[in-house]
Amino acid sequence: MSELVKDSCYYCKARYKSIFSELGLDDTQSIEVSKSCMVYKKGNVIFEEGKYPHGLYCINNGKIKVTQVGADGKEQIIHLCKNGDVMGYRAILSGDKYSCSATAIEDSAICFIPKEVFTGLVEKNTMLATKIIKLFANELKVAEQAITDIAHKSVKERLAQGILLLKEFYGYEADGCTINVSITREELASIVGTARETATRLLSEFDKEKSIELQGKKIKILDLQKLVGKANVLY
Repeated sequence: MSELVKDSCYYCKARYKSIFSELGLDDTQSIEVSKSCMVYKKGNVIFEEGKYPHGLYCINNGKIKVTQVGADGKEQIIHLCKNGDVMGYRAILSGDKYSCSATAIEDSAICFIPKEVFTGLVEKNTMLATKIIKLFANELKVAEQAITDIAHKSVKERLAQGILLLKEFYGYEADGCTINVSITREELASIVGTARETATRLLSEFDKEKSIELQGKKIKILDLQKLVGKANVLY
């Protein structure tokens, strides 16, 4: 179950990483008075594929997976979200149902901004509208790259690349080599687009070759350059 929390937009560090970073005092105030904030426990669903949106979700603190169910009934991770990211804007602006679901992969504090408040801000604030356009453009770029990778890269290359993307997205823990996210083998396989058994086997290979070290749901990068070579990417 989620629980209510209180957090002010004026002191929110995540806001300065979000599309709302350059809003003036009046627009920030309109969000402040209308929003509600919740803590979603690990595994809690934030919104569901096929439902109509009622507002925008902005991540104050936490990690979220955005997923879509394929024709075979299996869950596919479309992308991951972190502090400052917003979710649900595509469905709001298109007037359509959610095309995916969002689930907390760790306890996460998330603010909800009513649809009418968000669309009103977009309509009157050119800078905010431009940032939304850039979000759309980036999503399209990522989707195009994913299609190309699936067509031309091996599963081993995609898995190594997936680990590197997690590192770039969430960074390291204090030790400077453990990726700052807990992720299951099934979730990693979903990101890469392969079976869990295949991902588990390849992860074990990477571990034996000392590219990484597996620590439960944590991944420690031991040899970054070796991993880059396996991913076959410029780094």
